[in-house]
Amino acid sequence: MLRTLLPAVLLAVATTALPAQDRLSPELLWKLGRVSDVQAHPSADRVLYHLRWYDLAANRGVTQIHVLDAGSGADRALTSAGSNFNGRWSPDGKQVVFLSTRDGAPQAYVIDVDGGEARRITDHPGGIANLALSPDGAMVSFTADVRLEPTLQDLFSDLPHADARIYDDLMVRHWDTWKDGTYSHLFVAPVDGSAKPRDLMEGMAVDTPLKPFGGGEEICWAPDSKSLVYTAKRVAEPQESTDSNLYEAPVDGGPHRNLTDGMPGYDKVPAFSPDGRYLAFTSMARDGYESDQNRLMVLDRESGAVRRVDDWDESVGGFSWLPDGSGFVLSCDWRGAHHLFRLPLAGGAPVPITEGRMHLDGVSPAAGGEHAFALRMTTERPNELVRVTFGDGKVEALTDVNGAMFADLALPTVEERWFEATDGERIHSWIIKPPGFDPSKRYPMLTYCQGGPQSQVGQWFSFRWNFHLMAAQGYVVCGINRRGLPGFGTKWNEDISGDWGGQAMRDLLSATDQMFAEPWIDRERCAAVGASFGGYSVYWLMGHDQEDRFAAMIAHCGVFNLESMYLSTEELFFVNWDLGGPFWKDPAIQADYDRFSPHRFVQHWDTPLLVIHGQKDFRVPMEQGLQAFTAAQTQGVPSRFVYFPDESHWVLSPQNGVLWHRLFFDWLAKHCPPNGK
Repeated sequence: MLRTLLPAVLLAVATTALPAQDRLSPELLWKLGRVSDVQAHPSADRVLYHLRWYDLAANRGVTQIHVLDAGSGADRALTSAGSNFNGRWSPDGKQVVFLSTRDGAPQAYVIDVDGGEARRITDHPGGIANLALSPDGAMVSFTADVRLEPTLQDLFSDLPHADARIYDDLMVRHWDTWKDGTYSHLFVAPVDGSAKPRDLMEGMAVDTPLKPFGGGEEICWAPDSKSLVYTAKRVAEPQESTDSNLYEAPVDGGPHRNLTDGMPGYDKVPAFSPDGRYLAFTSMARDGYESDQNRLMVLDRESGAVRRVDDWDESVGGFSWLPDGSGFVLSCDWRGAHHLFRLPLAGGAPVPITEGRMHLDGVSPAAGGEHAFALRMTTERPNELVRVTFGDGKVEALTDVNGAMFADLALPTVEERWFEATDGERIHSWIIKPPGFDPSKRYPMLTYCQGGPQSQVGQWFSFRWNFHLMAAQGYVVCGINRRGLPGFGTKWNEDISGDWGGQAMRDLLSATDQMFAEPWIDRERCAAVGASFGGYSVYWLMGHDQEDRFAAMIAHCGVFNLESMYLSTEELFFVNWDLGGPFWKDPAIQADYDRFSPHRFVQHWDTPLLVIHGQKDFRVPMEQGLQAFTAAQTQGVPSRFVYFPDESHWVLSPQNGVLWHRLFFDWLAKHCPPNGK
């Protein structure tokens, strides 16, 4: 039936339901430039940044590297052919090394900043990633996949057309990729091409950086250019452990030294002090807990002592050394925003640098140590390059990539709100009101259920769960920092583990009910929406909202059946920690599975439900969404299943992204229409 109706639905949405061009639309999202990867010049007040533009018709994007003079404001694209990224300054600041697809798979190139053609410096089969230049400028490091296990055809050469995967242990797939017998290894090569690249991890069945989200920040050169420090997980059962360590590998060969032996959680993001005496890194104390407090540690290379330097009840998001080595600039989730803090090498409580409604990240301290370059986003606008002055916390815009487009857009209103929880605590939320909000009118509301489960509802501009876009369609959005989200202390963050259907769900309902008291909220036109754990929240509310608060539900890649989730997800340490382990292990654990699994309460479902899922989502496998859709359909609950065969936990391609939003807003318009619909 869906196949028959879908073309008509899309035609109707495309011709009648799209917002006017003075408001943000799904199509306009893909016309916005995306600024990323800030790199301060080693000595001058200049900065590299990366700018990506998408072509919706071609269903692809292209990235170029820009150089901006922060003093004069002069800005120019350094690259043009192909897609170019991962740009890094040479030590003297006269050249930039970068990765480019101009000749096919990504390879390393070098270009003079003041003009000239780029010169290719690698020709590695299959392409490379995570490029870095040694401090002396003589070598590059990079990562590349290396096959260590035989293919099916290697094992059965007489069956060239056989198609199967054979596994004898777990972690058979990870997030969106099946295990294929290759590993990401660290290589070094001379810039002048005088020798072939050397695999510093030859024969090791381990990855650096950590898959799937680790990047170049998990590898660093020593200041003397004689070694690199990389992040790797060398444990017998990687699906059950977060125990990664930092290893130092000599460039000219020799054994690798474990620098964080005996530290059981994630140890990542190594960075040497400018003089090379100290190695800073982030570390979690507990094995198996991926959302443990992230601490900043410093290893004294002379004494071998390791100490924690940040003294607070928050979690470090990122850090950079100050140019003189006297301390750090930290970034951190903080009360619904993401701010910068300063911390001396001696340690102590981090001191705030910035404040206000913004998300600051991607920090790169400038030469001189008085300011840093960073990326700033808000609910209204995506990242732009800014300069942050340490002394007074001033944040100055350096780019306005999307200024012309936003000049013609009516913007939403964003307000901070605190609600009272059932246990007397206060719940932070962001309330986003439609452009042209009129308090004398009544508006539909979206209760936004965050995923993670530990991931703050902050000042971000998502290209999927975009609050600005939702408000532009005529909805008031209530983004709730319920129990289990960072930025409000360690206890608040940890209260979600082992209590998925408990206080966190009561927090969502408390905020929703208190919003219903506003005369401008039409409680008959409200929906609950969310992805991942947010999708779990939607399924949970479907079976427990006895007061019929919601007229519609939307769950993207949500957890539905805790038992089948345990048996089909890949990183078992996540479900072991948050759900208590295998459901058959102990009667008390089984009782919690029964108490908190949404599939146990489908007999109470009656709210129209849109289920969205990607085939390549191996963290929350597609069958979770299909089971939820089946449960709704067999009970006669109005429901639709949207299946993306080539997407994973996220919908990443441009045209699929537009389709996602069209179907999302079509479902809302049908069951809780905005004003005038």
